[in-house]
Amino acid sequence: MASAIARLNDFGQSPWYDNITRSLVREGGLAALVADDGIRGVTSNPTIFEKAIAGGEGYDDQLLGLHRDGTGTEDAFWALAVDDIGHAADILRPVYDAQGGGDGFVSIEVSPLLAHDTAATIEQAAALFARLGRPNILVKIPATVEGVPAIEETIAAGINVNVTLIFSLQRHAEVIEAYLRGLERLVASGGDPAKVASVASFFVSRVDTETDRRLAAGSPLRGRAAVANAKLAYELFQQRFAGERWDALAAKGARLQRPLWASTSTKNPAYSPTLYVDTLVGSDTVNTLAPASIDALHDGDVLLRADTVTEDVEGAHQVMSDLAAAGVSYDDVTATLEREGVASFAQSFRDLLGTLERRVGELGA
Repeated sequence: MASAIARLNDFGQSPWYDNITRSLVREGGLAALVADDGIRGVTSNPTIFEKAIAGGEGYDDQLLGLHRDGTGTEDAFWALAVDDIGHAADILRPVYDAQGGGDGFVSIEVSPLLAHDTAATIEQAAALFARLGRPNILVKIPATVEGVPAIEETIAAGINVNVTLIFSLQRHAEVIEAYLRGLERLVASGGDPAKVASVASFFVSRVDTETDRRLAAGSPLRGRAAVANAKLAYELFQQRFAGERWDALAAKGARLQRPLWASTSTKNPAYSPTLYVDTLVGSDTVNTLAPASIDALHDGDVLLRADTVTEDVEGAHQVMSDLAAAGVSYDDVTATLEREGVASFAQSFRDLLGTLERRVGELGA
């Protein structure tokens, strides 16, 4: 019987693994996920790297060598990350080729410290993409006010982008517009849009965490906002990638900017461990699965169905209306999540650099 994870591919949804470690890449773990579970991509972020490096995970020799060569702490991190991301991309390259460039991607994130610096984000995105030198790399750029123009510029330059930290429908609309404008500029400059890929990473579980915190205990709305928000994001995706403007780009080979469901591991133990997987199955989407979600799908008797993301969209609109009636401001929830998400990723990056410095000291350098 096919893995529950692999069956997502049958429904038009690509399962990606939200984790990377050196041992996973070097010792066959990632290759096994690709072969056995149909994993078609990998995402990373500073928190994931911090945990891997803090635990050793095979980084010590390279880290010590970089230190002895006089490499600074942040440059050392990028050397370690590029090494892991490059090896992971090579493992996923057969998927990329088999899918005609439509899948098999590995994501690397620009420094979260640049989240409010448009020019520096554009510069680093180009540098990382060039340094890795592989077509199946996605550069992660946060969907901040300053990040949106960086997304457009990066797409216009023919660079693949994973837009991260999207919480609100308004920001999602801005991200889609940035992608479309970037593609139009790329075409106008003679570039080939078929060679550019992008996903819009819409964060899910954190919406429930923040919304539930604002609702009274026992409220029937608890645990419903996140799925409703994602379903409305998918509805927006379907609306924007239709009509004459999109058809003109698609005729030249442009690819859809697929919605990617991020932060899909369940934070509240009262909810199903696969709540943000089985309710959000849809064609032309991605679901990033953390290790806990992988385990839940392996161990549980999960019945996955096609197109659950399009079920009861009217009900999703009603949830949003009911939240407003209950005194919960959707705009404030999503603004809070964006602000805290940027701050959290920035702190994770600082913690990562601190971990590298401590690790060098522990190695007796």
